[in-house]
Amino acid sequence: MKVWILGVGMGPQHVTAEVAEALRSVDYVLASEKSSGDSLLALRRSVVDTYAASTPVVTVVDPPRDRSPGLTEPGYAGAVADWHAARAQRYAEVLRTRGGTAAFLVWGDPALYDSTIRIVEQIKALGVELDYDVLPGISAPQLLAARHRIVLHEVGRTVHITTGRRLAGAVAAGQDNIVAMLNPESLDLTELADWTIWWGANLGAAGERLVHGRVGDVAAEIVAARRAAKVDAGWVMDVLLVRRN
Repeated sequence: MKVWILGVGMGPQHVTAEVAEALRSVDYVLASEKSSGDSLLALRRSVVDTYAASTPVVTVVDPPRDRSPGLTEPGYAGAVADWHAARAQRYAEVLRTRGGTAAFLVWGDPALYDSTIRIVEQIKALGVELDYDVLPGISAPQLLAARHRIVLHEVGRTVHITTGRRLAGAVAAGQDNIVAMLNPESLDLTELADWTIWWGANLGAAGERLVHGRVGDVAAEIVAARRAAKVDAGWVMDVLLVRRN
């Protein structure tokens, strides 16, 4: 069996010619379904319809994941590991049954805060004989920089990329130019009031929102924009760059 792991940015407009060619070569696309009205599944279908309309999308009900807000760091890691293992089991069942060439469509780029590659490795460990290849996509930090017309780092400086859960730790460790992804709704930016922020939600998709300014001045605007983006699209993914002045 052959599996393609394809980065698709945030939709059809971000699909590269290389990814489109690979998508047209597959027998089916494997996708998780989180609910009966899964908006992100619909967006994946729009990618397939645009570049390989005759290719079926085979859905797998996404297993539950513990998202308790009070999870410790080890608890969070354990919850994600259990979720990935359950996903691998369900995908393995489909691959064993259907065989052929399959594709996973990954938001943004498979190399950055996505676990599809890890899950496919787990599928192989379950005894499913397959080969896989990865093609890159446009990542959320790339889109954020383009939308705000900025460079993610100053001349000769670094940019630290992390998750919203680890943002406070990065600041405490002395990082002063930070991209944060996978941000919780309750992300607290109070300690960064005098920093500058470039923020975006649902970049390149329905409900796109952008906010830029001093954190203390625009924090409430970001909260409102995040809620509005979720209302517009039915889901919300945001990314931000914060920089100490």
